[in-house]
Amino acid sequence: MLAYTYVAPGRFELLEKPKPKLLSPTDAIVKVTLASICASDLHIKHGSVPRAVPGITVGHEMVGIVEQVGPAVTTVSPGDRVAVNVETFCGECFFCKHGWVNNCTDPNGGWALGCRIDGGQAEYVRVPYADQGLDKIPDPVSDRQALFVGDILATGYWAAQISQIQPGDTVLILGAGPTGLCTLQCVLLQNPGQVIICDKDPVRLAFVQNHYPQLTTTTPDRLLQVVQNKSLHGGADVVLEVAGGADSFQLAWQAARPNATVTIVALYDTPQTLPLPQMYGKNLTFKTGGVDGCNCAETLRLIAEGRLDTTPLITHTFPLAKAAQAYELFEGRKDGVIKVALEC
Repeated sequence: MLAYTYVAPGRFELLEKPKPKLLSPTDAIVKVTLASICASDLHIKHGSVPRAVPGITVGHEMVGIVEQVGPAVTTVSPGDRVAVNVETFCGECFFCKHGWVNNCTDPNGGWALGCRIDGGQAEYVRVPYADQGLDKIPDPVSDRQALFVGDILATGYWAAQISQIQPGDTVLILGAGPTGLCTLQCVLLQNPGQVIICDKDPVRLAFVQNHYPQLTTTTPDRLLQVVQNKSLHGGADVVLEVAGGADSFQLAWQAARPNATVTIVALYDTPQTLPLPQMYGKNLTFKTGGVDGCNCAETLRLIAEGRLDTTPLITHTFPLAKAAQAYELFEGRKDGVIKVALEC
């Protein structure tokens, strides 16, 4: 089968590999119908994910059709259309039972697919702990509608959930990339009073203005003034940092009002500084990632009800055979790209 592969730091290639086989009674084999490229794949390519294993098939955003299941799998059957979870989790350890599935103690717990074991930018993928890692896609929901359920939409839902947004809050989202836009949709479910979204990319801000004209958009250089003008108490009630830029962490705490919540969703390439002397007296609560992706059934229900729709984020579609071209477009942010789908 064709599989897009992390060959060495800085190098991905499309290779022929054997079709995966069941290795455990809890495994499933999924025929991938649609996958996507994520910024985390670029982090692997550029060496920012030390745990990534050279030789693995990349990709952790995918949907497909169950082809085979192990004897211990009970929630899905061959022929089911499924969304694949970015995380592998056993469901039985201390962390899983508390809903902290990103910290599952299984050796392959957390983000494994496309990082430490073969992922889904391929014709087939093996999914460990299939009862937890696969969710049936409701009949009215298309593959394109469900594509981001297991990763960036899971991240957005988790981020909005742990931020404990109250109706009427002023919410600031730093970053209008794909994860920021998924976070935005999930934040809007919480009925905030207003949302301010910040990005330095005019194409991304134009996308937000076109799809969400009721929101306030700003660039980083104007952010602190905009937040002051729009807030009643000297800053945002809740800040979600989804950008992961050189200065975005500093902007996040600076734009928060005293006693606000700052949720760090972004994955950084470099260490960040916590300037406690300057923060002293703001009494901020920080919450940090990564995603606990255990609410995929709920987000699929919200999609089926028409309350979430991430299909506008898919701006380009390529066949798997042209994965290198798709990566070049996505990494270069060319042609107004937001997300790229790969037909596998």
